[in-house]
Amino acid sequence: MFALITGKLAHKSASEVIVDVGGIGYQVYIPLSTFYELPETGDHVSFHIHTHVKEDAIQLFGFRSHEEKSTFKLMIQVSGIGPKLAINVLSGISAPELARAVSGGDLARLVTIPGIGKKTAERMVLELKDKFSKLVKEEMAGPAMTQVPDDILMNDALSALENLGYKQPVAKKALEQVRGSLDGDLTIEELLKLALKFLAK
Repeated sequence: MFALITGKLAHKSASEVIVDVGGIGYQVYIPLSTFYELPETGDHVSFHIHTHVKEDAIQLFGFRSHEEKSTFKLMIQVSGIGPKLAINVLSGISAPELARAVSGGDLARLVTIPGIGKKTAERMVLELKDKFSKLVKEEMAGPAMTQVPDDILMNDALSALENLGYKQPVAKKALEQVRGSLDGDLTIEELLKLALKFLAK
């Protein structure tokens, strides 16, 4: 089983990366929180890895912090939450905020996350409340900022939100609302954070 992968960042997107380790490219699925912290393509990176083995595939899920990986592993213990959904959850809410929501039984906050319905939220609280209360609830490091042209930024952000489960019209409206309310340049990281905050209302 893979537990840690270190190599050159060959490709990055909002949902996955390819890490070149000795000429072999490993596809690693990531949450947006990890995407925010990625360096430029070609730089060296290191990911804490959870290896998910299925009958027809081996999938790698990567995180920049051990705490986030621990949160992910707790979530997939809950019936109805698989690795892909757990990644989406961590893309819509930070690990510390998720810990607070579960520990406090905040169902209203949990059901705003794409893919999490009332029953799943209730199971999370029931099964993970005590475990989450033991996790360190420190805020993660801030994102690395990368400026991109506005049209590319909007398209990339829209694609990322659709990958998280938001319908295109809803995601597009959120992005346009956020972009229209602010002056100056935004990075994709800033735009996604503000859009997710808008969608959570």
